[in-house]
Amino acid sequence: MSIVVQKYGGTSVRNLECQKQVLAKVKRPLQDGDKVVVVLSAMSGETNRLIALGKEWSANPDLAEMDSLVSTGEQVSVALFAMLLLSHGIRARSLLAHQIPIHTSSAYGKARITQIDSTKLKALLEDYDVLVVAGFQGIDADGRVTTLGRGGSDTSGVALAAALQAAVCEIYTDVPGVFTTDPNICSKARKMDRIAYDEMLEMASMGAKVLQIRSVEFAKKYNVAVHVRSTFSDEPGTIVTKEDKRMEAVLVSGIAYDKDQARITLTRVHDRPGVSAAIFGPIAAKKILVDMIVQNPSKDGHTDITFTVPRIDVEPTLKILEGLKLELGCEDILHDAAVAKISVIGVGMRNHSGVASIAFQALSKENINIKMISTSEIKITCLIEEKYTELAVRTLHDAFGLEKDSLKA
Repeated sequence: MSIVVQKYGGTSVRNLECQKQVLAKVKRPLQDGDKVVVVLSAMSGETNRLIALGKEWSANPDLAEMDSLVSTGEQVSVALFAMLLLSHGIRARSLLAHQIPIHTSSAYGKARITQIDSTKLKALLEDYDVLVVAGFQGIDADGRVTTLGRGGSDTSGVALAAALQAAVCEIYTDVPGVFTTDPNICSKARKMDRIAYDEMLEMASMGAKVLQIRSVEFAKKYNVAVHVRSTFSDEPGTIVTKEDKRMEAVLVSGIAYDKDQARITLTRVHDRPGVSAAIFGPIAAKKILVDMIVQNPSKDGHTDITFTVPRIDVEPTLKILEGLKLELGCEDILHDAAVAKISVIGVGMRNHSGVASIAFQALSKENINIKMISTSEIKITCLIEEKYTELAVRTLHDAFGLEKDSLKA
């Protein structure tokens, strides 16, 4: 029995006409004799409506009860779509996460999937051709409903594909695939036919909204081929898969950016063992994500330490640091929210030199100053002034010739 998993986002199921387009997509693997597991998000705007409703009833709503509330959006979607399938003579039924079950942690609002019992799903697929599963939700050890956070239906889809050893997990959305950069700011952006898991992870971590980062982690761990494509088009999308030699031969695959950043600098802190732990330990305890970190050379027993955090976490971070100021011997705490990260991404960097030189020269020609730099095996990230973000993206895209498909060359 060959199984295809298809996941559809909120814009794909927002009304009856859209769901009829989804129906047409579901029929295709059925005609090939496959069984289909359809994972649905809530209708577009419904989750936001439910969150607002909860906050109307309570200024500080209980997180577990909020999960119980917002998960109803997916319940509506799967019930309606199952009705549509049945009205077209297709053997189908809807399933909520607890009926499978999809086990998760108890971190309400951002739970993680720990296990999926595929036994019931496989048994049901003997009797039904299509199972319509509520994405975004699970159940914890206490039997309470949990949700997986924004974009969690992507993770639901990939996790179900892994549990069922599906032939493919198709992620349908309102874009036709993964692009070399944001096509809204670079007219030369090109849709990629294939992208490696690690490249997609880096793009997702930089704010690319095509796939939720945990879904890519699942796909990589369990070697699930993910096909990102449009609900509203029949053209092939982008396959997210393990890297091969052809991918490694390409110097750079994409340019990503993240405007949701802020830079914080501690001036003249004591340069001695334990200072970094004293700074970043309390920040980590508050679940604040620190990314780029730069420490200046020591002078007179003191140094400057600069790092970046998400813009929303600036005030909590500054509050923590003010409490540490005397302990650190800190002269001043500076912050700048008008910054952005620009990243050059590609698995080919592992085997090629000169990427940094090309990137830095291209930015220099446009008089774009680099404030901070960080690197990994497959990514070079520069912190720049936010006002130059779009120019920097277009400049780097041109510098690496990403409008050309090197895999087809």
